[in-house]
Parts: sequence; structure tokens; C-alpha cells
Amino acid sequence: MTQLPERTDRTLGLVIDLDTCVGCHACVVACKGWNTQSQPSPLSDTDPYGADPSGTFLNRVHSYEVTPEAGAAQLVHFPKSCLHCEDAPCVTVCPTGASFKRTEDGIVLVNESDCIGCGLCAWACPYGARELDAAEGVMKKCTLCVDRIYNENLPEEDRVPACVRTCPAGARHFGDLSDPDSPVSLLVAERGGFDLMPEQGTRPVNKYLPPRPRDTWEEETDVLAPWLAPVAEEPRGFLGWLDRALDKL
Repeated sequence: MTQLPERTDRTLGLVIDLDTCVGCHACVVACKGWNTQSQPSPLSDTDPYGADPSGTFLNRVHSYEVTPEAGAAQLVHFPKSCLHCEDAPCVTVCPTGASFKRTEDGIVLVNESDCIGCGLCAWACPYGARELDAAEGVMKKCTLCVDRIYNENLPEEDRVPACVRTCPAGARHFGDLSDPDSPVSLLVAERGGFDLMPEQGTRPVNKYLPPRPRDTWEEETDVLAPWLAPVAEEPRGFLGWLDRALDKL
């Protein structure tokens, strides 16, 4: 069985803002595209245009309708991938040592050449974040794009996971969560970031920021109000000039 390191030099992870995620799945597509070309073997797609398509994805977005205690129901989009847990059960259960946690940054990885596809890590993961690639017969998972974040040939702004770089809503953040002064740690402290399923005792590195309560309006609303209310008493700018010019005709 693989042993977890007693400590790591850094704790790299993601902070995902559930308030700003719009569920566009851009992170899913970017993750699939980057890891298909950068993994030791590509992420499989079986019969993608047929009647029974299947494939390997390292990041997924689930959507839920929730009703807060006070306020109207709202739709929450919930991205989920490997959380790179401090006490990762997928690592300690691995019989070949293929799954391991790096000492230098805390990232959990899989050595495909040692993986026998037994599936024990998938059974041990309480988050369902492990993917058995049926075409290759090995387990695959989010690597935090370890080949991007340390690649000095890339511009500085690109040295983040593909999902973070592509998110159009800015809902995904990446950094060192062991540094209390890092932007991600400050964001977690400010917004009350939380662990996913803390009762499992895995101490996930990735954090989620809760959705903010939506504004409520108790008074009667006229849907035509924006068009009925005058923008200005007197026309100004180009419209003002046009109005004066037409008056002279």
C-alpha cells in the first residue's frame, strides 16, 4: 500500500465559487482537451457519435435546484473533480503504489505504468472523482494540470490548470492553500469557503465558496417599467441634436 507524506511543502488546489459558476461546462471541455493530449494515454471516447457514447472525463458539472430557508429557489452549478485530499484514501488503498501524493505540492497523481486497473481507488474515493479509462484499463484523475503549472515555456498567465484559464465567469481559482496570505486562502477566509463532505475525514484541499442569497423584491413589479419610464426629460447628445434638427424642418 502507498504511504501518504507526513507533510507537503505546498498545498496546491482549487477554490470554486458556486455563486458565479454559470454551468457552461467550459471547464469540462478545456479539461478534456488538455488532458487528452497531455496524459500518458489520451482520455478515451467510445462511439462518441453513436447510440451509446461513453468516455473519460476528469471534471464534471452537476446542477441542483436549491431552496434556501429564506428566499426563492435558485439553480446552483456544482463542478467536481479530484479534491487532492490531505488524507487521500485512494492513495493508501492502492496495492501497487500507482496512486501517490507528491511531497512538493500535495498533488495526487497516478502512475499509469504501475496501475493495474483494479478499481480499489475508485471504491475508496467518497467523491466519485476517479475515472477508469476502459480503453486503456487504467485509472485517471485530475492532475491540476501539473504539466502546465510548472511549464516555463508558457506565459505566466497560462501556468494554471486549463479549467481555471478557460472559465469565462472567473469562478475557478488556483493557488497555495497552505499559505494563509495567498489570494486563494484570503478568498476562502473572506467568503466562508467550505470542504465537500467533511464528515468523510479526508480533508480535501479544494474548497467551495457558497452561493450568496439572491436579492428579493417584495413590492409589485411592472415588467414593462424599464421601457415606460423616461430616460431623460430633455433629449441630449446625438438624439438632442437630431430632435433640434427635425424641429427646423
